[in-house]
Amino acid sequence: MTKVFISDTKRGVKKAVEEIFSNLEKDGLEIKSSKDIYIKVNGINIYPHVHTSPEVLEAVIEYLKNKGGKIHVMENASQCAVTRVVFAVTGYKEICEKLRANIIYLDEEDTKTFEFKGKASVKDDPKGYNLKTFRLPETIVKIIENRDKYTYINLPKLKTHCMTRVTLGIKNQWGYPQHEDRGKDHNFNLHSKLVDVFEYIRPDVTIIDGITGTIHGHYPPIAFNDRQIIRFDILIGGRDTLAVDVVGARIFGMTLDEVPHLKIANERGLGEGILSNINVIGKNLDDYKEKYEWDLIQQFPEDVKIVKGKDLLCIEGCQNNTLNCLQLCAYDVPEKFKGGWFIIMGKGHDDNLVEQLKEEGYKKGLVVGYCAIDEVDEKLMKEFGKRNVYLSGDCNNLVETLGAELALSGVNGFDLLPNIPPDRFLKLVKEARKHGTTALF
Repeated sequence: MTKVFISDTKRGVKKAVEEIFSNLEKDGLEIKSSKDIYIKVNGINIYPHVHTSPEVLEAVIEYLKNKGGKIHVMENASQCAVTRVVFAVTGYKEICEKLRANIIYLDEEDTKTFEFKGKASVKDDPKGYNLKTFRLPETIVKIIENRDKYTYINLPKLKTHCMTRVTLGIKNQWGYPQHEDRGKDHNFNLHSKLVDVFEYIRPDVTIIDGITGTIHGHYPPIAFNDRQIIRFDILIGGRDTLAVDVVGARIFGMTLDEVPHLKIANERGLGEGILSNINVIGKNLDDYKEKYEWDLIQQFPEDVKIVKGKDLLCIEGCQNNTLNCLQLCAYDVPEKFKGGWFIIMGKGHDDNLVEQLKEEGYKKGLVVGYCAIDEVDEKLMKEFGKRNVYLSGDCNNLVETLGAELALSGVNGFDLLPNIPPDRFLKLVKEARKHGTTALF
């Protein structure tokens, strides 16, 4: 049977990491011929609890260095997050320098174009709304093309996700496509696209950092931490990423059928997805009895009017990306947040939408996503003026969405940056630009 190991971190993170690797080696793990070991952290952002714990990364590097390997730590962060900033603020950079691990900022590399293998497009679209290709950084291409030569360790964080149900080992690799390529077609097709990337590059080992776990989404507002952050004190590791993810989902009370991208990966034969065929060693899954919620906490400011399309509205993009950003602005900076504006998303709006907004006193707002923009932007701009109607293109353009919501609400973007002063942030961004970053921010 496929084996997945769970270690208790309450006895110490270093000891838990050593236990995971000891079990993996007994299960057949060997450092590959080049002795180069590539570690992919989940360095999505500097927000607390969303990224791989620095102490887990440090313990993994220390263990692998004792095996004589040359360690490389890599990430591409996410939209609105520059990798150099994430590494500096989280402590990753300090750890890597102390342990002499090489840092690879994937957003600063040249790329090569790949095709999505599965259902990657709703239809052929001359406007380019639905992307069939994506670009991968040269380091990832090198690993793909020499897969038998390099050892690749995947270190995701234990989190639910308001668009993909969970974000674990498979979802962690969505950090590889260039930022500009992620937002297009970031709709109900996202689940198959995650598996498309996984099919190109599958880790030798996946270890989920479950010291804490995030429920109700993936970008928890700091104001909601007491409702979204759960302490689990575990690491989950294995050589079969799909099996590790299935066990991680089970910790949250979810089954294979409830997580679309895990179900697709199982159907494509990319690992073991049937829980009864997985030998879970170290913890009894029957002890995890609660079913946790993956969708956003349904709390939004009453003075922001949210208009949803009746015909189509994808939680994977326009809806939950936008609403999550709204929560960050409204509840993490409540003293500065101002409402009195609208958000329009999805497809299928009333013909008299503009008149409704006028009657209710709204004069400015945000239109999110291709569907809504195509349907209503001209009417809104004609009535309220171009300067009062913000547009966020793609299906999930985090930069344009958050930027518009900051402008509309009066919140300063620097107020959403925990643990870093503006001057340091700008200095790191300048350095990233000097090195050719393609990050969207």
